[in-house]
Order: sequence, then structure tokens, then C-alpha cells
Amino acid sequence: MAYQEQQLQEISKQFQIYGEILHAETFKIGHINETYSATYDQGGMRVRYIHQKINKNVFKNPPAVMKNVMRVTTHIRRKLEAMAARDITRRSLIVIPTRSGQSFYRSREGEYWRTFVFVEGVQTFESVQSSEQAFQAGRAFGEFQSLLVDLPGGRLTETIPNFHHTRRRFSALQQAIQKDRYNRAKDAKREISFALQHESLVDVILNAMAKGKIPERITHNDTKFNNVMLDTLTGEAKCVVDLDTVMPGCALYDFGDMVRTTTSPTLEDEKDLSKVKMHMPIFKKLADGYLSTAGSFLTRTEKSLLAFSGKLITFEIGIRFLTDFLSGDTYFRIHRPDHNLDRCRTQFKLVESIEQQEEAMQQFVNSLDGKSSSATVGGRSSKNP
Repeated sequence: MAYQEQQLQEISKQFQIYGEILHAETFKIGHINETYSATYDQGGMRVRYIHQKINKNVFKNPPAVMKNVMRVTTHIRRKLEAMAARDITRRSLIVIPTRSGQSFYRSREGEYWRTFVFVEGVQTFESVQSSEQAFQAGRAFGEFQSLLVDLPGGRLTETIPNFHHTRRRFSALQQAIQKDRYNRAKDAKREISFALQHESLVDVILNAMAKGKIPERITHNDTKFNNVMLDTLTGEAKCVVDLDTVMPGCALYDFGDMVRTTTSPTLEDEKDLSKVKMHMPIFKKLADGYLSTAGSFLTRTEKSLLAFSGKLITFEIGIRFLTDFLSGDTYFRIHRPDHNLDRCRTQFKLVESIEQQEEAMQQFVNSLDGKSSSATVGGRSSKNP
């Protein structure tokens, strides 16, 4: 339930923000956390901050989440400073500490709150509007990964264990189908059949990682197109947001989710499935942007599975939506009846489109290999193993 403005004013007093809060309003971003934009009067200037309540049902250990966020944002900012980058305060999220110097505030009710500087002059889109936007998204997430290759201090906490473990996701779907607690399986017969027929996809990357053919990396794990902020005037990618799932993972999962959310210029819950299609020109710009910043550290095995990863992650998200639908819509926020089933159908239609073009997609990635192997990130280059 959304907080009232007076309650938010009390929350705001816990953070190192100097000035009078004028008003706050719900800020619609993501499916998980409760987010508010708050405007303050600071010396006659109006300044905005983001107040956010962490969803404890999804993130069981909010302090660990915030420890990850602080490590990642601090490291990225230091790397950008070392590169003499410009506009740094708009290129990485800035956490506002509490009055006691903590990265989060725990209320008397046991709720966890955090505050970020509001990044001005940027916008996000639910679906891609142009191939140039796809290039910017790919470049931004590739740079994000590259900046974290040398993160010191040991392994990050897995904020959601087995988040992209596709075999476990598939097993959860099988259990939901078997239990059918809400008698919904009858409404999703076609989607259930599609999912079961594609079981062979789920172990490909998992097996490659288990055999050491693909390395574990620090990844974003939720690379939806709307998690990249684009400059309102120039269209350039400025800031990657929604860092709660930044943790150890696989670079391919990040790229796969970019393919899912970028290459079909439709909403994630588009009901007119005739509009859902993987657009090759957009994919090419996405891959070009991604490899321009990530190509210097990706292995050849990772590159060889980039097209496949788009199919896999789209399928994985589809079965997650289907599982949630069958289980009573307990994870993703819904805004209408059968919302998760609509989302599932959109994903599965995109899987079909990717399957039809997968060979051509990978051929294009291969054509970029020579170019990307000498790409530079942060002024340095490296060869692929």
C-alpha cells in the first residue's frame, strides 16, 4: 500500500538531505519496489530525490542488497573519475546516507528505506523507439559489466539465489502445473505445452558454466531496456539503474535480457501478438553497442552463445510469468486479470521469432568479433582468450 505524503516526510528526515520537503509522489518504475519522487526546497532551489522501500518479500536480506549497491556504485564512480569521465553524477547512482551514516534506514515497522539522488535530464522507455536507442542500451550495459570486471573485495552476495538458474525456474513451473492451486492451467494449455516442448534450452548455459567453459562475472541480471536512462537532449545512455540484482552471474544472461526487451518494439505485456517480432536491424545495433564495450573481456565461447542467450532468457522470463500466473500472481505486480498470462504469451511469441532468425543473428555477432576484440573500455584494451 502506497505511503501517504506525511509518512514520507517522516522517512525523509532520516536521511542526510538538507532542506524542506515540498511534496512527494509515486514514481512508477519496475515491478518490485515501492518508489517515490520527493521534491525539496534547498536554498531556494528545487531539488529531487528518490525514496524507495525495498520489497522484503523479494529481497530477503535488504542490508546485503545495499552492501552490494554501495560496493558497485562506489567502484564505478572511482573508475569513471580515473578515466576523467564527464557528467559522473549522472552516470552512476548516488546513495544518500542516513543521519547515522548508513546506506539504508530501517523503520519501526521493520521496513527498509533508501534514498538516491534524482538523475535529472534523462528519460526511460518501456519499449525501444529506434535502433540508436538499442545501440545505447547495449553500450551502457556492456560498459557496466566492464567497469565491474576488477571489483575488489571478494564475491558479491547473491541477493536472489539462483535468480537465472533456468533449470530451477523450469522445475518451479512443473510444480505449479502439477499443483494448479487456482485452477488456471485450463486457461494456459497452449503456453504450458510450448514451455514443456522447449525444455532442452534450459541446461545449455548452466552446463557450460559447470564445466568451466563460461566464467562467472558480476552482472546486472535485470537488463530491461527501461533500466537504462537516456539523456533527454542527446539520447545518449547515461545511467544504469535498478541495481538490486547486481551479483555474481553470467554475462550471457544480461545480453539475453537485452535482446528480450529491446529487439521487439512492443510492451512486455503486448496483447496483440502480431506486433511481437525480433527486429534484425535493432538486434544488430544492440549487439554492436554491447560488443563495443564488452567485447574486450568476453571469451569466444560467450560470444558464440549471444544469439542463443536471447532465446533462452526470453523463454525463462516467459516461464516465470506463466509460473506466477498459475501460482496466483504472487511475485510480479499485475494491473489487470490474466496480466501475467499476457506477459507470458508475449515472451513465447518472441521466442518463436528469435528461433526463426537465430542463425542470422549469430552470424552477425561473429562478423563483429574482429572489431570487438580490439575494443577499448576505460582507455584499455585486451585480447579475447
